[in-house]
Amino acid sequence: MFRESFNHGWTTGPAETSFASAVGGEDDQEVILPHDSVRDLARSATASEGAHTGYFPGGYFHYSKSFDVPEAFRGKSVFIEFEGVYRDAVVYINEEFVAQRPNGYSRFHIKCDPYLRHGQPNSIRVEARAHLDSRWYSGAGIHRDTHLIVGDPVHIALDGVRVTTPQVDDELAVVVVAVTVVNEERFTRTVRVSTTVATDDGTTVAEGTAPLTLLPGTSATARLRLHVPRPALWDVDSPHLHVARTTLTDSEAVDRTVDEEHTTFGIRTLQLDPARGLRINGRPVKLRGACVHHDTGLLGAAAIGRAEERRIEILKAAGFNAVRSAHNPLSVAALDACDRLGMLVLDEAFDAWTKPKRPFDYSLAFPEWWERDVEAMVTKDFNHPSVIMYSIGNEIFEVGSPVGSTWGRRLAEKVRELDDTRYVTNAVNGLVAVPDELPSLVVGSTEGPTDINSLITALGEKINEFSASRLVSERTEESHAVLDVSGINYGDARYVPDALAFPNRLVLGTETFPGHIDELWRLVTENSHVLGDFTWTGWDYLGESGVGRTDYLDDGPKEDMLGGIHDVFPALTAGCGDIDITGHRRPMSYYRETVFGLREQPYIAVHRPEFHGRAMFQTPWSWADAVSSWSWDVEAGSPVTVDVYSSADEVELLLDGVPLERLKVGGHKACIARFESVYRPGELTAVAYRAGVETGRCVLRSAGGELRAAVAADRSEIRADDHDLAYVSVELQDSEGNLASHRDRRVRVEVTGPAVLAGLGTGRTHTEERFDADSCTTFDGRALAVVRPTGPGAIQVRVHAEGCPEATTTVRAVDN
Repeated sequence: MFRESFNHGWTTGPAETSFASAVGGEDDQEVILPHDSVRDLARSATASEGAHTGYFPGGYFHYSKSFDVPEAFRGKSVFIEFEGVYRDAVVYINEEFVAQRPNGYSRFHIKCDPYLRHGQPNSIRVEARAHLDSRWYSGAGIHRDTHLIVGDPVHIALDGVRVTTPQVDDELAVVVVAVTVVNEERFTRTVRVSTTVATDDGTTVAEGTAPLTLLPGTSATARLRLHVPRPALWDVDSPHLHVARTTLTDSEAVDRTVDEEHTTFGIRTLQLDPARGLRINGRPVKLRGACVHHDTGLLGAAAIGRAEERRIEILKAAGFNAVRSAHNPLSVAALDACDRLGMLVLDEAFDAWTKPKRPFDYSLAFPEWWERDVEAMVTKDFNHPSVIMYSIGNEIFEVGSPVGSTWGRRLAEKVRELDDTRYVTNAVNGLVAVPDELPSLVVGSTEGPTDINSLITALGEKINEFSASRLVSERTEESHAVLDVSGINYGDARYVPDALAFPNRLVLGTETFPGHIDELWRLVTENSHVLGDFTWTGWDYLGESGVGRTDYLDDGPKEDMLGGIHDVFPALTAGCGDIDITGHRRPMSYYRETVFGLREQPYIAVHRPEFHGRAMFQTPWSWADAVSSWSWDVEAGSPVTVDVYSSADEVELLLDGVPLERLKVGGHKACIARFESVYRPGELTAVAYRAGVETGRCVLRSAGGELRAAVAADRSEIRADDHDLAYVSVELQDSEGNLASHRDRRVRVEVTGPAVLAGLGTGRTHTEERFDADSCTTFDGRALAVVRPTGPGAIQVRVHAEGCPEATTTVRAVDN
């Protein structure tokens, strides 16, 4: 079928019902999808959504567009595809109701034919709502791609090509291509279904064909069993992809193509057992996992293709080999990137079933819509080799009751009915599973909000002990029994006992505290039935503001932490990601990479010396408030704590070549050598030794003298389409290129040429600066600009930093 982007030509603005206002549109603005209607609204300390959504408000929004429908479309099948509209979407064509979709992350299609006016302009309007329905920043609006799809009455069904690889070895792979064809005509048609399989370099490796007869108003499926010799397999290290080119030809005119579809897939096998864990193509794989929310940082909820791809690139480079989509299905753009880059995916369906977590969340729609939303997720994922597991929920209240477990069984069996080639899990939190037992656990004040995150913080290690208790084991046994893999949130104390109590059970840490990765990874590597670990979180996100914060206290805690751990306005992000919202790797990321055994070079993380010696409050999601810098705005001789992350035996610290101290690694914490020293500008060097032999070194140099704004684009050439972006980094540096993390400045960004400044900001967790502004203040010497092309040509980005010469970079946007 003919398929093209439907992302251009939209306007959006605040919506009102026709009853409230018969006119409107004065505040509408032109936008290119994907788009987030909330990101550019004013944040407020009094916003009803509060810290959950980063103090952004909710709202009621509309998107409108006029589009031509030529006479040639008469007699055709016309569809519009929405990959995600947050939330409670309602679609009208020519002001007639066409469809609705409560779930903000489900892909859906609308059949337009009954509502179209051929040979003239047509209108489409989409309404979306967001209000007290999310525990994190959701954004709102048409935040994922849209497509116009047009085909003949006889056509390959939408998502009608499904590829499986039931038999694979080094010599031969069996590839089964199931093609569903629809006949919307009034008479019987016979077509020929042909598929050619090619490698990613275009080499044809298999082909097959079969006739298919369809009665009027019916659909039928042709299955082509193809054989690929010496297949190039897909896995995390070598993500080889294949393309199945499927064509329909008319049986009476074999040279006439009726329809065509290109389907990307991978040839690989999955195996699972407690003795050998997860195997891909026969090779054991431990999941080095990152939980990720759906927002794209400076772009809000807009899932623009390059933003999704860049995130996967950075996560992969940081040592992760798997992502868990928390707590909603991943976008198609992100799945495509995972396929290309070799990132495994645990795709998650729901954050709530029948019991709400927010007053107006998806639980209101779940009983009626869950089945269609599971179908949408599985259909979207089916041909993506990166997807190895589906999660049916996250921290679901119902899993601790017998009746609740029946919901889990329905969901798991529905997934298996749709796709029996992958595994099913559920992210179970023992604390949430038995909420009736919480009063006996809570000690002290319970005044104020007692949300789950706050309870986890207040209970500390007791949550881990409680998760492994006999009570939780008994109450959740049936819910775990319906799964292929038992997902466990914050309950690693279960890992070893479960091997004895439930010898057939496989375990996955679906959500864990970042600072525990040293012990968690030991449990993963020493136990074959433990498949891996997914940290909360791999990438920082908007909302749940302050979950990973550090507070410096003079006279003890400023609040009863049982009353809520979320920080107060202007807290913006959770602050718990290995990587901040701009894509900059924080020290935790390098520590994790070291623990994984993927990093040989040491890494220096300096605790902010201006806070040295002050009492701290940190949550279980916090990490050291440290920066890899030796440029500080404190007096020379000020005390400072220096951590060096290393897998070696010992680390020696030197300042300007003079040895300061040599320590064994692990005295403070595994893979860390902690030095108590003093700050003096100069060159700080950490040298790692194993068995007395140097294995690597890390050097930090103080920045001094005049500053400049170093500006660099991630790529010099981008595509001039609605999927691409240029990411332009800004760093304050001295003349030798040393980062001046201590001398933050206001920077202004100007974009000229066929592009717009789509976002500007930093990784600062507390700020009132807006992402749609043309200026911001650097954070630890850094800022990031996101540029979106509007056409082909040269795009110039000028950066004006206070006290620095103007800096520029040029990016060229080219047509595909």
